[in-house]
Amino acid sequence: MARPKTYSGGCLCGAIRFEAAGPAEKPHSCSCSICRRHTGAPTAVWVEFPRESVRWTGPGGAPALYRSSDFSSRAFCATCGSSIGAIDDAPVVALLVGAFDRPGVKEFAPASHSFKGNRPRWWHPDMA
Repeated sequence: MARPKTYSGGCLCGAIRFEAAGPAEKPHSCSCSICRRHTGAPTAVWVEFPRESVRWTGPGGAPALYRSSDFSSRAFCATCGSSIGAIDDAPVVALLVGAFDRPGVKEFAPASHSFKGNRPRWWHPDMA
């Protein structure tokens, strides 16, 4: 049996590092107010993994958490402040594609966009 593909990434300072064993699930972008404020960008791009498929490998261990909704906490580096993702109450870890070492892999291409109406009128996620 083949080993699942592993994706790695981390924060700006390197304190928080992770490995996520594939497959990458539900790649999507989102322009809700929570995602915008968590990332400081008009749109966040996410990919999900089962919680048991994500390992925190950096010297800082697991990221710091901020409870952002009734069902999820936002994950970030307590040292440099980098946004890492979201740890949902369901057994899911949603990681921000920008936190990966290789964010351009085809498995991370968004298949959908949530809260399109919340994005600025000038922002078009499908523009090249």
